[in-house]
Parts: sequence; C-alpha cells; structure tokens
Amino acid sequence: MNIPENLKYTKSHEWLAVINKNEAKIGITDFAQKEITDIVHVELPEINKVVNKGDSIAILESVKSAFDIYSPVSGIIVSINERIINFPEIINKSPYNDGYLFVIKFIKNNEFNELLTAKDYKELI
Repeated sequence: MNIPENLKYTKSHEWLAVINKNEAKIGITDFAQKEITDIVHVELPEINKVVNKGDSIAILESVKSAFDIYSPVSGIIVSINERIINFPEIINKSPYNDGYLFVIKFIKNNEFNELLTAKDYKELI
C-alpha cells in the first residue's frame, strides 16, 4: 500500500499536499482507489466554489457504485484536474500524482492539525 510520508490524510481517505503557503492539492488515497475499483466517471467542484471542511465536493463513480469525496479543509477551489474528466482511470493508475482531483486555497490553517499523518493513516486502514 502506497502511503507517502509527506502528505496529510483524512479518515474518509482523501489526501492533501501543501503546494505553497496557502494552497494544497487534494486527491484520494491509493487505498481508496483500490476499494473503489475501476473509476469510470468523475464530477469535480466548480472553480471559485467556497467549501467547508467535510463538505461533499466531488463524486467518483466506478462500475460498482458512486462515492462522495469530502474536502479535507475549508477554502476556495482554485483549479481542477480537467484531464481526469475525460480519463478518470488516471486516478486508479496515479492517485498521488496525475490523478489528483483539485487545488484548494485554504482559509483556516488550524484545520491542518486535525488531519492524519501517514503513520496515523496506516493505523486507520
């Protein structure tokens, strides 16, 4: 199971990578993509949408079912990974790199303290 040490995680299997002082990339974990199986459709949030931590903000559909994706932090969606709209299978192949979902500009730094470390996430799964 691939669980990069440099990321933060949620109990609902999203990851967060800080990319500068106020933005972060968000995606789903390797564990989650294996549980979902073959992802065939993606619904991503709108750019400039304001979200709160824990909001359902995206949907991933597999041949089995649909799965809500939750925002790990509060903020504003600044970009989405448009490539995965046409090629959702990228999420299964590269959940931590090419298969990221969106970038958020976070507005509450204290919410990072509530995210899981890689060690915590390993214990969870």
